[in-house]
Amino acid sequence: MASIKDSIDQLLAMDGAMCVAVVDANSGMVLGTGGSGLDLEVAAAGNTEVVRSKQKTMRALGLKDNIEDILITLGTQYHIIRPSTAHDGLFVYFVLDKQRGNLALARRKVQDVEKDLKV
Repeated sequence: MASIKDSIDQLLAMDGAMCVAVVDANSGMVLGTGGSGLDLEVAAAGNTEVVRSKQKTMRALGLKDNIEDILITLGTQYHIIRPSTAHDGLFVYFVLDKQRGNLALARRKVQDVEKDLKV
């Protein structure tokens, strides 16, 4: 198990890592942040709405499944949102520079960090 700070540090050590936050999706508040390039308070609140909207859509469709991750691809960045399986209502938000990072490795690392996260 890794603390929030340790988890953030692990993600920021990746090539192309820009910033990361651990977010409480119930309130939209950040529990921890690291890196730079974005206002993570605003990003946390906005991505809380993304997670809630996807969950609402899944309920409306009658899907009995869980979100593994949500990938948002921008021109120069990847934004990965990964809800926690161990801590209901939390998610990891990770921003990766598209030119310097490896998306497949980043998704895998976010998955590993999320599984080991201790709150």
